[in-house]
This record gives sequence, C-alpha cells and structure tokens, in this order.
Amino acid sequence: MTTTCIIGDIHGCHRSLCQLLARVGDQADRLVFLGDYIDRGPACQQVVETLLELRRNRPDTVFLRGNHECMLMEALRGRNLDLFLAAGGRRTLASYSIDPDRGGGPADLPEPHLAFLTSLPLLHQDDNGIYVHAGIEPGRHLSLQSSDWCLWVRDRFIRARLDLDRPVIFGHTPFTAPLVLADKIGIDTGAVYGGHLSAVLLPEHRFIQVDGERDAPWPGALYSPSAYRIDG
Repeated sequence: MTTTCIIGDIHGCHRSLCQLLARVGDQADRLVFLGDYIDRGPACQQVVETLLELRRNRPDTVFLRGNHECMLMEALRGRNLDLFLAAGGRRTLASYSIDPDRGGGPADLPEPHLAFLTSLPLLHQDDNGIYVHAGIEPGRHLSLQSSDWCLWVRDRFIRARLDLDRPVIFGHTPFTAPLVLADKIGIDTGAVYGGHLSAVLLPEHRFIQVDGERDAPWPGALYSPSAYRIDG
C-alpha cells in the first residue's frame, strides 16, 4: 500500500512549513495539504510560492481548499472584506503589498498564485483516508458534500460517528495535540498560535511535528483532545 502524508493548517508559517517538508522528505508516496495556507501568519505569499514549487517538483501533490482561501477570494471580489480582515487577512494582503484599507482585486495577485488559490478542491480520498479541511456531513455521499461543511464545520462533525471504511483527516479546528478517534484524525495543532505544524503518515498513523511560530493570539476557546471520545 502507498503511504500518504497529510499536512495541517499552515497559516503563513513559512519557516515551520520548510522545516516540516525537510523532515517529511521522501517518506510518503503522496502529500496532501488540508488548506488554510494563508492569513494570520508572517509569510503568506512565501508559503504559496513554496507550495507552487512543491507542485512543480511533485505534481501529484494534493492541495485542498480551506475557509481562509475562500475568504480571500471573496474579499478580492469585493465581498465580506471586513470578515476577511478580522480573520487575519491583513497579513495576507500585506505579504502581497496590497493596502488592507483599500482592499484589492484578483489582478493584484501574481497570476500563478491566483490560479492556484481559485482551483483548490474541497475533498480528496485514497485507500488510506478521506481528506477535507473542516469536516463532512455524516450520511451524505462525498460527491454531495457542501462547502459549508467542508470548510466551516466543527463540533457537529467531530462529535458525529461516521460509518466509513477509512478515517477522515481534517484540519480547521486547532487542537493542543492531534485528535485521534477511530473514524477521524484532526491535525490542526495551532502552528500560528505557537503550537505545532503537524503531519500524519498513513496507513501507519505516524505523526511528525515541528514548532509553530506564535504569530497570532490563540483563539478564545482552546480545543483539547481530551474533550472528545478517544478511541486510539
């Protein structure tokens, strides 16, 4: 069986990303990124540039959409700019030399970056797992999943029991340590809040972590794996 390495939310932590990629190396046949490459962190443009270089070197790498990529695209089209800025978007715009107070348009991003950010899929699956940024709606076929669930859901998904033949690997909800349940694994471990940038290798369930960069205040609610049913 092939090995899949899944990497959680980066949020502009370019140094952490480079350190993690150096550790992952050639340990996996395929890399899958779960979205939220931008916002809040210090080097959003550099993160996207590194991901584009990675795709050139490893064209089978999978890059999924996160809610922060969705908010950026909305803001560049003149919609919900205040929401995007409040969610850390100022750091992204600044990294592209866009004045946050006037906003910007799609033409303000380098064309390869814009093409990358607008082409990200919501879901991916292989023999080792199902991969999504936030979660999936239980009982609904993967082809019918909505962007609301895939990009934004938290507890409704995390506390649900899934009747699937593979685990769902997700990010979005920042945990103090990876959440490992029988049917799902959460690997957003708060890199931009001073936690860790985490990866998991499947099917062996081996975790690799590097230090985050503590470049944004931790959100009001901490998510601890101990608050959820742990199945191993």
